[in-house]
Amino acid sequence: MSLGVAIVGCGVIGLKRAKALAGARLVACADRQPERAEALAGAAGSAAVERDWTRLVARPDVDVVIVATTNDALVPVTLAAVQAGKHVLVEKPAARNPAELQPVIAAAARAGVLVRVGFNHRYHPALARTRELVDAGALGPLMFVRGRYGHGGRVGYDKEWRANPELSGGGELIDQGVHLIDLARWFLGDFTDVKGFASTYFWQMPVDDNAFLLLRTAQQQAAMLHVSCTEWKNLFSFEVYGRNGKAQIDGLGGSYGVERVAFYEMSPEMGPPATTIWEYPGPDHSWAREFSDFLEDIRLNRQPNAGLGDARAALLIAEEIYRQSAAPLASTPAAVSQAE
Repeated sequence: MSLGVAIVGCGVIGLKRAKALAGARLVACADRQPERAEALAGAAGSAAVERDWTRLVARPDVDVVIVATTNDALVPVTLAAVQAGKHVLVEKPAARNPAELQPVIAAAARAGVLVRVGFNHRYHPALARTRELVDAGALGPLMFVRGRYGHGGRVGYDKEWRANPELSGGGELIDQGVHLIDLARWFLGDFTDVKGFASTYFWQMPVDDNAFLLLRTAQQQAAMLHVSCTEWKNLFSFEVYGRNGKAQIDGLGGSYGVERVAFYEMSPEMGPPATTIWEYPGPDHSWAREFSDFLEDIRLNRQPNAGLGDARAALLIAEEIYRQSAAPLASTPAAVSQAE
């Protein structure tokens, strides 16, 4: 029988998750705006609407809880679900800061449940193909990665919940930045040297709109990362450099442009490299691929490849960048809310 799924937070991301359950079935949903939960439940057919998310996570027909709330509510909802014995997929960044995440890590270990963090970029086809090239040794020993990720905001962006540090925990570094940090760690491993800064250049808000990072591993491999919500034209670019070649990923589909990866393979005599390009037009299937992998994690009782440890590592780097920028992450409790 397929696993029963509950979704807490029925905004844009909750809806994406509901459409990408990979064979599992949505049984219940909750949102602080009941009409959003009702709309999502109606689209799913027979899902129930719970006015109280604490009742939702305790339902006996729920095996997996998807947490797609504002950042201040990620930990309370995840912790309650874990304590109720449910497996959880929690959206990135999983918490507003690393200290906030510690009780969840401890509770998941005690309960023996699995928690996956929504780093769905690992499941975009261009990034997955690049991972295959790296694992096959096609790029040779890796030297460094370079990543840029950004968007241009929209009218009223500085009044949205992401601009409120009590709800978000930070700005662009916490939002799109943790995706780039996670991808850099996915290819290079842990970083032992963290430098950079976060700043607010354009938007009138108490959180950062740009962050610049220079990270190094113990083996001196480097990651140069820039995230921005003053990009104006949506941009995703991620390059992986090895001694034998380079993989360049551009686009994520939609407003970010057609997703593609170009593999530049050096010849022994150097000169112009042999070039192979793959393009991936069409809809974004990363959400379904990610959830399908999580269902397999549950079936095999294996730890997810993007779990709480990965979220904590990304948040530790963000926290250090904020420390160097004298812009600390939010640490005071805030009322639990549910949103996209």
